[in-house]
Amino acid sequence: MEKLKEIVWGVIGGGNVCEKKSVPAMYKLPHSRVKTVMRRNKEACMSYASRHGIPDWTTDDNDIFHDPDINAVYVSTPPDAHAYYAIKAAHSGKAVYVEKPMARDHHECRTMISACLKANVPLFVAYYRRALPHFVRIKEMLSKSYLGTITSFEINFNRSPRPEDMTHPEKNWRVQPEISGGGHFHDLASHQLDLMDHFFGPVIDLKSATQNRAGLYKPADHVKAELEEFFLKFRVQNFPNKIYRI
Repeated sequence: MEKLKEIVWGVIGGGNVCEKKSVPAMYKLPHSRVKTVMRRNKEACMSYASRHGIPDWTTDDNDIFHDPDINAVYVSTPPDAHAYYAIKAAHSGKAVYVEKPMARDHHECRTMISACLKANVPLFVAYYRRALPHFVRIKEMLSKSYLGTITSFEINFNRSPRPEDMTHPEKNWRVQPEISGGGHFHDLASHQLDLMDHFFGPVIDLKSATQNRAGLYKPADHVKAELEEFFLKFRVQNFPNKIYRI
């Protein structure tokens, strides 16, 4: 794919993650603009486009994929639609930027990668934390051995359940495995795992165990994992996604 002089975005989703985190940067940065936003809810889509000054809105994703001006697609839907839209974008010859987690499972991830490789378009996942100043500094400290020789470390995430998890779990896609691929752990811990990959290299071995201790919803609320990384052993304990959470 040729180097782009201007990135022209088509946004699929337009939910909470797009309000402040992602889309404003896309139309505020030089050489980047958002042309079209797509949502299934017409009124919500019109409102979003109006608030953000986006010229076009649609409820039909084909309006984005068939638009020759759009050269990059941002997929900000829940994970169950990530593979579908990413593959469709690749077939349309458009660069793909997809929210995390990349997909619901390994098979969907591999399918997305294969489609983008075949179409010769880039595929990006929204792991922006690598570029945040304090994490850049940590990476520098590790690379220069300012912290000495690190042989292992431990991460603990704990969070009380949200009220909606207890009252209406069916309305929260994050705790519906058929949509999210897992629970809160699957949705949010991926950021931490990406940082560990960045700091210490790819995972080469994994041991894990999951439990649902509280029974508030379907997926596991307690996750333990021990990861052997390229540079050191990464121990993760008490990685819950419901009673305790990231």
